[in-house]
Amino acid sequence: MSGTRSPSRTAPATRRNLWRLGLILSPFVWGAVAINLFMLGLISASVGWPSLSPVATLIVAVPLTIPATWLAARWVGGLMDEAER
Repeated sequence: MSGTRSPSRTAPATRRNLWRLGLILSPFVWGAVAINLFMLGLISASVGWPSLSPVATLIVAVPLTIPATWLAARWVGGLMDEAER
């Protein structure tokens, strides 16, 4: 062992790792986005605006999950890179 290290120890999170991490995190992010949207719907109902039903909230959460998952994967990947240093 002449000091060679595995790529996972030296290189920052690659695009492939972010995709895998994103796939793992996506159900949890989807749930978090849906809960926040539902709470926003409840708050809007108290102001007099129409509220979101649970099914509508789940449907609206799907397109919002994609950028939120990308951000969460980058954040967690950065934390993992920092922890490996």
